Amino acid sequence: MQVPAELRYTKTHEWMKREASEAVVGITAHAQEELRDVVFVELPKVGKAVKQGEPAAVIESVKAAFDIYAPVSGTVTRVNEAVAKTPQLVNQDCYGAGWLFALAPSAPAEASSLLSSEAYAKQVQA
Repeated sequence: MQVPAELRYTKTHEWMKREASEAVVGITAHAQEELRDVVFVELPKVGKAVKQGEPAAVIESVKAAFDIYAPVSGTVTRVNEAVAKTPQLVNQDCYGAGWLFALAPSAPAEASSLLSSEAYAKQVQA
């Protein structure tokens, strides 16, 4: 299973990558494997304020719908329209073209509560 070292992870299987003043968010390889065939993605609106640990987006698979939680608090700055149009991108490239949204963190210190790649890998193997 792929767990890129440069990312930070939540216990609920989201990843976050810092890019300049933004944090890009997606779901992990483990999460997309559990979901299987993603058929719909509901992204947050640009400008929406989100709080760490609260639902920010929804992903639906042929099995069920799942909330995607904000890894840190902030304001949504952009969304991945390609994923909205082609939800299968989440399955095909969850750490690249399948990213979900970006936000401007309002409490950057919250990132210290996220898991390292090693800690996340241990969690999903347990």
